[in-house]
Order: sequence, then structure tokens, then C-alpha cells
Amino acid sequence: MGRRRWVYYGTEAVEVSEDYIAPPRTVADSILWNDRAYQDMNDPRFASRTQHRQYMKDRGLTTMDEYMSGTWRKDEERRIAYRKTGLDPTRKNDIVEAIHKIKR
Repeated sequence: MGRRRWVYYGTEAVEVSEDYIAPPRTVADSILWNDRAYQDMNDPRFASRTQHRQYMKDRGLTTMDEYMSGTWRKDEERRIAYRKTGLDPTRKNDIVEAIHKIKR
């Protein structure tokens, strides 16, 4: 006879056979795991990712995941072009309006 194996169900130990395979465990609260950090912070401003995003949006702020779609690369290319030429293509309209105000 081989080694004896025991599995705990709650606080009760049950002997199982050598070829026993534990059934896959279902974690009932796994959907909440992503928000656990928010809940554990005890921050009165937000307790979930949704509330955090809304908090940031209401204040005109963003999180770094907004930049994961290539925005950082595009912004860096614009900064390099600005350093080379001294012109910011996003500011053309502001410059034109300022010149028109001066001429009036």
C-alpha cells in the first residue's frame, strides 16, 4: 500500500485515493479582484475602477492606459518635430487668431 492522502473540506480531513485529482475550484468573487486594490485603499473618493475613471474624467485627468494605443509614440514624434522646426502644428489656429487680433 502506498502513501495515504488527505484533502480538507472546510475543517474536515477526508482520505482520498492515490489517483485523486482535485476538482477545479470556482472562485465566486474573482470578478471583484481587479477592484480589490481600490477597496483596500479606503479612499473616500472611489471604491472601484469605474468610480476612479469617472473621478479622473470629471477633473480632466487620465490614467496611463489611455496612452497604450500609440499615443506616447505619436506625442514623442510631435515633440521631436517641434524641437527641429520650432513650430507646433496643433497651435496654428491659435497663432492665426493672435495675428488677426493684432491687426485689428
